[in-house]
Amino acid sequence: MPYLGETAALVTAFLWTFSAVSFSNATRLLGSQPANRLRVVLALAILILINAALYAQPIPLHAGWERWGWLSLSGVIGLALGDAFLFAAYRHLGARLGLLLLSLAPVFSAIIAWGMYGETLSPLQMTGMFLTLSGISWVVITRPEKEPQHGTDPAKGIVYGILAALGQAIGLVLSKQGMSDGFSPFAASLIRMLAASASLWLFAILQKQAAQTLRIARDNPVGLRWAILGSVVGPVLGVSASLLAVQHASVGITSTIMALPPVLMMPISHYVYKEHISLQAILGTVIAIAGVALLFV
Repeated sequence: MPYLGETAALVTAFLWTFSAVSFSNATRLLGSQPANRLRVVLALAILILINAALYAQPIPLHAGWERWGWLSLSGVIGLALGDAFLFAAYRHLGARLGLLLLSLAPVFSAIIAWGMYGETLSPLQMTGMFLTLSGISWVVITRPEKEPQHGTDPAKGIVYGILAALGQAIGLVLSKQGMSDGFSPFAASLIRMLAASASLWLFAILQKQAAQTLRIARDNPVGLRWAILGSVVGPVLGVSASLLAVQHASVGITSTIMALPPVLMMPISHYVYKEHISLQAILGTVIAIAGVALLFV
């Protein structure tokens, strides 16, 4: 299928937009670390059911040690560490500014993929990447913040956002290595989520926070519902779509398209948070869409 990777990346952007809103609400009600721990274990349970239904094998034990190694490392760096930093950024900055910093991931991804796989971008693709990221940045910078603020330390939020972008970039590149020979995105997502769940919950047990996380979930049913919704849309469907994307297109291009959520959040901010959409934001959206169009040429 032509442009399968780019199309999967666009689907990922839409899914991550809705999951960002869900997890922003879950983080506010549950806290960043409890929400992150619940997210991975909920997603793991759902992925086990999906793999059992699709392949009659709940856990892909046939994948081989090398593939398990690459995908597990990807899960720890991209999902456990990277998303922990992203949740902390959401708590301090809100979903919109957290996603802005996450849009640095394509730059990191392109550099790392060039170093590991020799992936290069044509001048037209680099132009599309530049336009897309410029449009995204313009949209976010020119929009007033109407979204509820959750934290009191923006400087920490910025550092967490940059670390989240770096973690996502490394995770995507390692995933591409682990998904060679047409390996299933749902099976790859399960391996990554299993590694992330094990690392996050082991750390929680060592810090004696596992029981507290379960109590927080029990005492905050609304926050738990937001976490469940976000888990289905983001870690299950969104992450699987992102793996399909990097499997069939270059990491730099797909990660650029997947950085669109700040633009896609505009209607949500307008109708949910009653934010006025300025002419500058609309122009930034047009620039970002033009850049994505070049990436499909």
